Amino acid sequence: MNAKEIIIITDGDHFARKAMDVISQQIGGVALTALADNPSKIDANTIIKTIQHIDAELIYVLIDDAGFSGIGSGEHILKTLAHEPSITIIGAVAVAAHTKNKEWTRISFAIDQDGNITSKGVNKEGIPIYDDKRINGDTVYLLDQLSIPTVVGIGDIGKMQGRDDVSKGCPITRKAIEMILER
Repeated sequence: MNAKEIIIITDGDHFARKAMDVISQQIGGVALTALADNPSKIDANTIIKTIQHIDAELIYVLIDDAGFSGIGSGEHILKTLAHEPSITIIGAVAVAAHTKNKEWTRISFAIDQDGNITSKGVNKEGIPIYDDKRINGDTVYLLDQLSIPTVVGIGDIGKMQGRDDVSKGCPITRKAIEMILER
């Protein structure tokens, strides 16, 4: 059995679910939005079983800690998925939050609210910050401790001062996923 390829999305709120439904229709794959929440309430084993039964080459898994400091429910799911042999995490979209440096991760690069690729991190609005290749967020703590090939930092999915709105096709989030797929 071939390992299922997944992309982790570190947000599970209403806006992220709508955005990922739109993006999965645009570029393919299955977004597990029905299992997403803010915070994540489903257990990792249920997600694994769901992934194993999906007939798709690409699956998006939305995880969220809802601001919980430390390893929250979303990160417990991430840790379990990362060690599951039937799954390969090919990338992650690390969503910024106002955590004031409590939780952060290294990123491969970021995409700002205007769609520019930057080596700097970005804040929740998608505005570049001074930290180089680092992003603050509430469900990102474990990302750089795992072997994830590409981690793209972005502002808040479906928002970023309206620049990633569903009515616009979520161009920033879409670009982040396309960059992961290119690699």
